[in-house]
This record gives sequence, C-alpha cells and structure tokens, in this order.
Amino acid sequence: MSNGSSITHFLLLPSADTRELQLWHFWLFLGISLAALLGNGLIITSTACDQHLHTPMYFFLLNLSLLDLGCISTTVPKSMANSLWDSRAISYTGCAAQVFFFLFLITAEFALLTIMSYDRYVAICKPLHYGSLLGSRACVHMAAAAWGTGFLTALLHAASTFSLPLCRGNAAEQFFCEIPKLLKLSCSHSYLREVGLLVVSALIAIGCFVFIVGSYVQISRAMLSIPSEQGCHKAFSTCLPHLAVVSLFITTVIFAYLKPPSISSPSLDLVVSVLYSVVPPAVNPLIYSLRNQELKDAVRKLMTGCFSAVIHCLLSSAKGSQCRS
Repeated sequence: MSNGSSITHFLLLPSADTRELQLWHFWLFLGISLAALLGNGLIITSTACDQHLHTPMYFFLLNLSLLDLGCISTTVPKSMANSLWDSRAISYTGCAAQVFFFLFLITAEFALLTIMSYDRYVAICKPLHYGSLLGSRACVHMAAAAWGTGFLTALLHAASTFSLPLCRGNAAEQFFCEIPKLLKLSCSHSYLREVGLLVVSALIAIGCFVFIVGSYVQISRAMLSIPSEQGCHKAFSTCLPHLAVVSLFITTVIFAYLKPPSISSPSLDLVVSVLYSVVPPAVNPLIYSLRNQELKDAVRKLMTGCFSAVIHCLLSSAKGSQCRS
C-alpha cells in the first residue's frame, strides 16, 4: 500500500478468539451502553426539567453527560457490531469519523472538567462573587469554549493523521481507531508533524491538570477555615464527585498512554482502552448521584412523575379513553 488513498478499510483488534467470547463481549458492551444511556439520560432530563437544578454546577454536569453519551456512542456500537457479525473491518471514512469524534468529545470533556473545578473553586472560596463570576452568560461562554476547543483539536489531529501516507498495512491494533495506533502504519517522516501536535496537546492537558490541582489546593485551604463541621461536610460533598470523575479520567488515560512497553500486550491494551473510553461514561452518573441529594431528589421526582403518567395512561386505556401527555 503506497498511500492512504489505497486503503479502503482498517482492521480493528478482535474482541475475542472464540464465538462464545465474542458474544460475551457484545452483551457486556450492550449492558455498559444501556447503563450509560440510562444514567446520563436521567441526569440530562432531570437537570433540564427541574428548576432547582438550573445552576452553573448542574449546567456543566448536563454538558458532561452529553459528552459522555457522545463518547460511548462513537466507539462502542461498531465494536458491538463487529463482535456480533464476527468481523474486524471498519471503513476508511468510518475510522476517520471515529478519530475525529472521539478526540472532539474527550478533549471537550477534559476542558469541561477543568471548568467545573473553577466552578467549585468560586463556589467555596469566593461565594459572595459566585453570581457575578458565573452568571448564565459566562457559563454558556465557558461551555461553548470547551466544545469549541474539542472541535478545533479534533479537526487538526484528524486532518494531520489522515493526510499521512500509510504503507505498513491496515491493522489498527485497537478496538476503535485512535491516532497512536494509526501513526504506526505511516512510513513517512511527516508523522513527526502529528507527533508535534500530540506533544502540544499533552502540554495543554498538563496545564489543565495543574489548574485543577491548584483549584483543589485552594478549596482544601478554604474548607479548613470553615468553622462549622456541617458546612465543611456540605462543601466536601459538592467537590467529591467531581474529584472522583477527574481522578478516574486522568489515571486511566495516563496508564493507557504511559505504561511501560515491557508490559504492553494486545489483551492489556484492549482492557486499558475500555477503561478510559467506555467505563467512565457509564460510571460518571453513578458517581455524581451517590452523594448529591438534590440530584437524587430530582431523579426520584422525574421517575415518580413518569411512573404516575404510565399508570394514568394504562387506567385511561382500560376505560376506553385516550392518554394525555
């Protein structure tokens, strides 16, 4: 293969060697996808419908749930289809779309997590200025900046990667298309351009990480000065879910890309890639709902309303009348 234009498809990493394990892989990914859809869907609906949750923290949480849904929808369906139909192939266009959308969503998510750390910093360290620093317009601008950053980053990386000549086969060696695996297929020194972009992106990510750490250092100092134990506990409860989500996100990504080559193997690469690309979107809603009473109440209210509407509809149908929404 002389260049990328002669490649019509890529071969993804097989999920398993036997048919039974392939089906187990399909049902596992289906369960994780449904859990992510249910959890994030409940957060999005509850946050949008409950007036008590129309605050900056929950506005950013709504955006995070949207990104999580998009992220898991980018990689998992194709892997499930390949497991079900015993295939490894993904089209060249489909691979480019996966690279673009996954980078778009994962970059926007990390940018949003950085913004959410600033939200917690202002709420705890500068509560009197919370309304002025995080008004509705400012929140919209910050969320738009996170989405825009993800879009521009993904556009640059995808355009750079898929402009490279690929002459080392078409085996991507991953269950979805990602840039480090595709760069191994290049036979041109032009790949150094994409490596340079990756280094710049990594430096920006490190800057965001330092900002998050700095925010929580200031938050910790402010919490120690709170005289009331109940007030300190309440402040800690609002920070713990975000801190847990950030920790899960960063640790899985760092292990995926910085693990020693000596312990690298196709099976381990598959498990690690699942940990940072599939598990967080399904786990994040659970993390945010465990210690958040307001969100629990909103979800309970939503589910109770839906259940009541279904019962009313069934009773109306039994009486021969039409249901009203």
